[in-house]
Amino acid sequence: MKKLPVIRRATIISAVIIALIVVFAVLIIFTVIKRRQGANTSAAASAPVTSNTPGGQQGGGGPPGGGRNATVVQVTVVEPGTIENSVVINGDVLAQNQVSIFPTVGGKLVEARITIGDRVSRGDVVAMVDPSRPGEVYSHSPVVSTISGTVLQAPYSIGDTVSAQSALYVLGDLSSLRVETAIPERFVSSVRQGLGATVMFEAIPGETFFAEVDEVSPVLDAASRTLRIRLRFVNRQGRLVIDPRIRAGMFSTVSLVTRTRTNVPVIPRTSVINTYGSWIVFTVDENNIARRHTVELGIENESLFEVLSGVNLGDRVVSAGQNFLSDGDPVRVVE
Repeated sequence: MKKLPVIRRATIISAVIIALIVVFAVLIIFTVIKRRQGANTSAAASAPVTSNTPGGQQGGGGPPGGGRNATVVQVTVVEPGTIENSVVINGDVLAQNQVSIFPTVGGKLVEARITIGDRVSRGDVVAMVDPSRPGEVYSHSPVVSTISGTVLQAPYSIGDTVSAQSALYVLGDLSSLRVETAIPERFVSSVRQGLGATVMFEAIPGETFFAEVDEVSPVLDAASRTLRIRLRFVNRQGRLVIDPRIRAGMFSTVSLVTRTRTNVPVIPRTSVINTYGSWIVFTVDENNIARRHTVELGIENESLFEVLSGVNLGDRVVSAGQNFLSDGDPVRVVE
């Protein structure tokens, strides 16, 4: 048998190897194409069927807005109301016309005729002071009350050394109590006599008492930048009244009404969102679509805002569930 030349055999082997490579490449490409076709078929089978109705709603009457789910919200109708702006401060209950009683001379307190809670009349002798010094003997000097009232403080005891500047007693009229407090400087322009307030006490939980500003200091305290005021207790008709449970020395919480607006549009504080320095709210229209509004606000209190512009009386303002809303979102209103 005749042998093939070496060069011809090498050419044939190379051709066979190339043919095998081409076959394997074709098989790989074919396999990849079939797998992709199978994946597309599965995705098409699992995709929801949509109708060609306007707005892109799903078949079967889905929600408006391109098939988006409706957000559950609560709404409050914008109505006219009364809103009060107040400042909450702390105060102390004092007896009216508190006066300190001083001795006329210094010495040793040798007799104390009254104590806390006693009733004293003007001109009564309330104590005796011995002004004697070593080697000198003097008669006892009487201490006379300058007003009628009840003893509120008695800081000295028999045997104490006192001077003419020592307040032996503090007397006051417990039939007319006052609440003394200090107003921060920024609220001073709103304070005047007759301004209403409510007062609460830890000693009388769950009850609120009415009061009004009775005295206003003419000057501010330079150290604290506050204005001292006193309030008297009144009933709803403005008549002076004192509850027997209120005692001098009690700690109180005073809510002082600084501004009042009546018959103005008001909305809940919970409905307002502050976004980059702007106040916005969402309303719900007749198609249950959320609409965004930038509003201008007036005075406020713990629960309400006065609305100056941005919404109208009768609008349905979203008061709960608005944090993730956008303009045009569908909503579902619940009670």
